[in-house]
This record gives sequence, C-alpha cells and structure tokens, in this order.
Amino acid sequence: MMNTDPAVMAFLQTRRSRPAKLLGLPVPDRDTLMDVLTAASRVPDHGKLEPWRFVVLDRAACARVAQMIVAHGTAKALDEDKITKASTTFSQAYLVVTVVASPKPSDKVPVIEQTLTAGAVCLGVVNAALASGFGANWLTGWVAHDAEFAQHVLEMSPDEWVAGFIHIGTASSQPPERPRPDVAAITRFVD
Repeated sequence: MMNTDPAVMAFLQTRRSRPAKLLGLPVPDRDTLMDVLTAASRVPDHGKLEPWRFVVLDRAACARVAQMIVAHGTAKALDEDKITKASTTFSQAYLVVTVVASPKPSDKVPVIEQTLTAGAVCLGVVNAALASGFGANWLTGWVAHDAEFAQHVLEMSPDEWVAGFIHIGTASSQPPERPRPDVAAITRFVD
C-alpha cells in the first residue's frame, strides 16, 4: 500500500498562482529564496545536465529592466500598449526569478527534453514559493522571446532563452478560482 501524504496532495490539488500585479512586499529573503530555488531544482533531469540557471531580479533591477523594455520596444517600433504592458509588469515587481533555459550539448538528451526540464523548474519555483507562504506567477510575453533583449539585458548566450519570469511576493488578495480541466474528458486508459 502506498503512503499518501494528504497535506501535499491537498496543496497540489488546490494550488493557485497569484496574479503578478497583486504581489507586493514582503518578498522572500535571500536564504528563503535559496530554499525555494533548491526545491525547484529537484526536477527530472535526464543526464544530470542542469539545463537551466537562475537570474534573480530585485526591486531595483526590475525597475531598470522596465526602462530597458520601453527603450527596446520603442526602438523596434512595437505597439505602445504591448510595450507598456511588459514594462509595467516589471516596474511593479519586487522580485522576479528568471529561469533561463540553458541547454547543454548531449548525444543522449535532446534539447526538447532539456527544455521540458527548464519548464518543470519554472513550475517548481512557483510551487515552492507558494508552499513557503508567498504568492507567485509564471509569466513570459514578448520580452521572454526577444533574443536580442535577453542577450543584452540578461546577459544570456545565443543558445539560451527565457523559460519564464517567476514573480514572487506577498499576495494582496485571493484571486477567484478559475475553471480547471475536466481530467476525465482528456484522459484515455489503455488496457
């Protein structure tokens, strides 16, 4: 008989990201954040390649990134609303953990598996932050997908990309529940 941990199952079945715009102070201190990142790093990692890394942006760094988003988006003649939305996400942030997908050369582990591992780390950061009593939200957007911006601002190499910007803080309110998948409708058992 398997030993189920009801508290962990209850957490996983009721976990809920918190909107980034509702996250404020306090944020985790450095020791707590290191515990969160350590827990988040316990993901399937075929070949033990660690195909990810973290770039932590504090309040001052988030403010600088917001300004750089405006300058970069304006230089690229992007839609003003798109620029404003992305820059506001950072200008209002107090702590953002950037999960950088950093694939390693491997004959045995294809890049897609390494990418999936980086995605698992993103969810791990969210869940570990939530389990630590903070709110968290995994975001991307055009900033995450703009290689030029990532290389210039986040000092990423050309073969790296942003898997996610994880905003962490204290939630100012509880968001309403949202519809969840009908698991029975999307599951097929093969005998």
